[in-house]
Amino acid sequence: MDIVAWLRGLGLERYAPAFRDNDVDGEVLPELTSDDLISIGVTSVGHRRKLLAAIASLGATPPALRSWGHCAMPRLPLMPNAGSSR
Repeated sequence: MDIVAWLRGLGLERYAPAFRDNDVDGEVLPELTSDDLISIGVTSVGHRRKLLAAIASLGATPPALRSWGHCAMPRLPLMPNAGSSR
């Protein structure tokens, strides 16, 4: 994935050097959190929100929700069709 082109498409190409200097590539990008973005220099709340929304639209699960992945709804047995006769 071309991170610079992706940032340019978002109008946030000013952060390209920070992403490059911190080795953010297509593999790391989906794992970024708001705190990560702050640590690489994205201080604007609006820019962080825009980046996180764009990351989510790439099909990534936001890190804050990943910890819920183990909480699946229990499978309930299927109810027999009440209107059918056997």
